[in-house]
Amino acid sequence: MAKYIIFDFDGTLANSLEMFIAAYNDLAAKEGYRQVAMEDIDHLSKMTIPERCHFLNFPMRNIPFAAPKLYRYIRKLKNGLPFYPGIKKMLDELKQQGFKVAIISSNATDIINRSLEAHQVDYVDDILCSKYIFSKDKLMKKLMNKYKMEAADALYVGDEERDITASKKAGMKVVWAAWGYDDAEIALKAAPDFIAHEPADILKIAGEMK
Repeated sequence: MAKYIIFDFDGTLANSLEMFIAAYNDLAAKEGYRQVAMEDIDHLSKMTIPERCHFLNFPMRNIPFAAPKLYRYIRKLKNGLPFYPGIKKMLDELKQQGFKVAIISSNATDIINRSLEAHQVDYVDDILCSKYIFSKDKLMKKLMNKYKMEAADALYVGDEERDITASKKAGMKVVWAAWGYDDAEIALKAAPDFIAHEPADILKIAGEMK
């Protein structure tokens, strides 16, 4: 059975924070939400998603409806979203070692594909997306059913508390990517199985699956 390394996209592979803040602030100006200032970012990273929504005067129920509006803004980027340093090399090495690579994200498939193409990553085996940010466990189970794999044959890599929580619901081991959005204080409370401080750490963790 092939082993799957499954990635979150934003904050894990793609360094998209500044672009999403710009997209959100454009939306906030139009719809009356509190905008995000650069000095707010560290404070927000220490909050849970409900706390962030409260801070920004943004109703959580509006998240699925806001997502398509944010994506329209992001699609203005002709070359996709930038990757963090070391991501491309790490993905290349995973593929060379025989791992299957998949992405489960709350971003949009076309934005992810454009970004992968820009970085010459043409070997991702599957991409599953949902605008519902708390439904990743359902997508994980869908991916496992699709390829008839056991949870032990997969490893999820994400940067947020919700990634860790979703992985545990799906019965899947999870790596917290420490370079991403959530502060350690928030993410570690969710008890990830592994911590990656840099992309190369994922190769070491994945190697233990063989």
